[in-house]
Amino acid sequence: MRAGVGYDVHPLKRHRRLVLGGVEIPHGYGLDGHSDADVVVHAIIDALLGAAGLGDIGMHFPPSDPQYKDISSITLLRRVGDLLQEHGWQVSNVDATIVAEQPHLSSYVPRMRQTIGDGLGIDREQVSVKSTTSKGLGFLGQRKGIAAHAVALLRHAEAGEGLRDPGSSPVQ
Repeated sequence: MRAGVGYDVHPLKRHRRLVLGGVEIPHGYGLDGHSDADVVVHAIIDALLGAAGLGDIGMHFPPSDPQYKDISSITLLRRVGDLLQEHGWQVSNVDATIVAEQPHLSSYVPRMRQTIGDGLGIDREQVSVKSTTSKGLGFLGQRKGIAAHAVALLRHAEAGEGLRDPGSSPVQ
């Protein structure tokens, strides 16, 4: 099994859609970025790629590439899921925490879990999404941006049911 950690942050911008965890949330501001700027999915992607040793989101989907302009981050998540499968990895679970003063997100969390799970082809029970505030501290507390942290746990298909790395000998 392998674990990975991801983090993303984007500034808020007026007159832009706010998409978090693949769910559009009504709000006067959205996140500024090349794609839909979904910090939750971006953090999960980095956690997944990190766990698999496959680089990071910028390496696979560079913001300088026009084909990713305004692309749905769920589309990118599906591509990462396919890449993981090609390398023999299965997602055990993902866990994300959103840091935002506003809007209040708890009512959107079930849809986020479902959308992320569907994007990865896993059950929503394997996806955890939580939200918190920064208690008014820093740029997040001043409502200038939204951030997300994520952790992902992968298992290699060749490792079987045990907790050993692929290619290692079983414990005797």
